[in-house]
Amino acid sequence: MSFAVLGGLLLNLGAFLTFKGKIYEAVGVYLFADICWIVMAYERDDYKGVASILVGVSFGLLAFLKMQSGKMNKSINRDENDL
Repeated sequence: MSFAVLGGLLLNLGAFLTFKGKIYEAVGVYLFADICWIVMAYERDDYKGVASILVGVSFGLLAFLKMQSGKMNKSINRDENDL
């Protein structure tokens, strides 16, 4: 099994967990999927791809930490977000 296939399977699992409302678990699975894609890009000598994925992983990790600390707004309605 290649890292691309494993990353894709993890992406599907993350989407399912998101659908079930298990956001923290889904973000963790997404981060593991990103690690698979980083390894895949590195094996193919695609260093721009590795850098791009690392930027996305960094934003995902920051969002996870913000959710975990309780500082992220939970409503998507602008009126309720104190903007």
